[in-house]
Amino acid sequence: MNLSEEEIRKIALKAINELGSNATAESVKAVVEKATSVFDENVKLPSDELKKSSGRVILTSFGMNHPGIVANVTAALSNAKCDIRDMSQKIMDEFYTMIIIIDISNSPLELSEIQNKLNKVAEELKIKIYLQHEDLFRHMHRV
Repeated sequence: MNLSEEEIRKIALKAINELGSNATAESVKAVVEKATSVFDENVKLPSDELKKSSGRVILTSFGMNHPGIVANVTAALSNAKCDIRDMSQKIMDEFYTMIIIIDISNSPLELSEIQNKLNKVAEELKIKIYLQHEDLFRHMHRV
């Protein structure tokens, strides 16, 4: 039995949701391959393209609005030598959301180390911050 692209995409999105902030291109690929192997032994994702990394990361953040959120998040990114490529923020009454596109290619830190630093900021500010590599998004739309 062959799975459609839509069915594989649903499996991938479920994997991303279950893995949460631990989702990487490799971990999602492994979950999708394991889940699809039940249906078709020949389902494989393009491993060569997964090795090419853009260095861009998508940060999403949300929570109760209060002063210092943008300052603290961007300071942590600056200290990690990350370049902010684009940023949007929306405040809705007492809530805020923020999306930042970051280039980490010049950072001496690994993505997991940057995530750990941002986890500390999130804990201090009592907000949520999630980082996901752009490649994960790109490949999820290809599946």
